[in-house]
Amino acid sequence: MTKVQRMLKITQVVSAIRRPQSQSQTLKGLGLKKLHQTRLLEDTASIRGMIEKVKHLVICEVLE
Repeated sequence: MTKVQRMLKITQVVSAIRRPQSQSQTLKGLGLKKLHQTRLLEDTASIRGMIEKVKHLVICEVLE
């Protein structure tokens, strides 16, 4: 029996302009390039860590 993976809906709501380079690269790693762009990603520890780094720039919702 396979385990159903939870998904995260991540939306960029604040611009990465005038932010440290590591934060803009983290957004790029999440696949976010523009404001109000949304990505659906698997709920893994590495993705959660990236979201924690840029939590002031994105909104994260858990999809069941």
